[in-house]
Amino acid sequence: MFEIILASKSKVREEILKRNNFICKVQPSNIDEEPVKQSLIKEGATPEIISKNLAELKANKVSNKFHDLIVLGADSVIDLEGELISKPKDRNEALNILKKLNGKKHSLISSVCISKNGSMIWNYTDRAYLTMKTFSDNELVDYLKKISDEVLFAYNVYQIEGEGKNLFVNIDGDEDTIMGLPVKKIKKYVSNYK
Repeated sequence: MFEIILASKSKVREEILKRNNFICKVQPSNIDEEPVKQSLIKEGATPEIISKNLAELKANKVSNKFHDLIVLGADSVIDLEGELISKPKDRNEALNILKKLNGKKHSLISSVCISKNGSMIWNYTDRAYLTMKTFSDNELVDYLKKISDEVLFAYNVYQIEGEGKNLFVNIDGDEDTIMGLPVKKIKKYVSNYK
């Protein structure tokens, strides 16, 4: 068992940590991500750099409040041919995202950062590749009807361990990464950290 503070209100990430024998205290960073993303996009940052920056920002902010404790920040984004796609704000946006991904291969990037006393001490970024089947607009609307708001806004536009698996013809990558937390690498790091 290893104690960690999770700088996220993601229930999914909390569940992954607990399932992997972490004692997890949740302390959301409450960072407004949108201005940070827009600023980085203007600077020409890739989706991977944006994901890394947000994970670090969250971890550092929370770790300033907890001296000598380990804080984990995380961020996940979709990279569609270099275009950053973030979590949908509403069901309309979710449908538009699914239409963009329809029939195409994209990658899901999950970045994690561990900070202590306000500074990053470790980070890691993993990428999974997903190829979506081709659907009609009506089929995408029907898919969204099956997904609760909580699931839709927590898991980007698909829940890979549930209904979302049916959206894809091919998935190449770690399921935990797709759900937002490459936990195997985190476990490896903290086992050496002790």
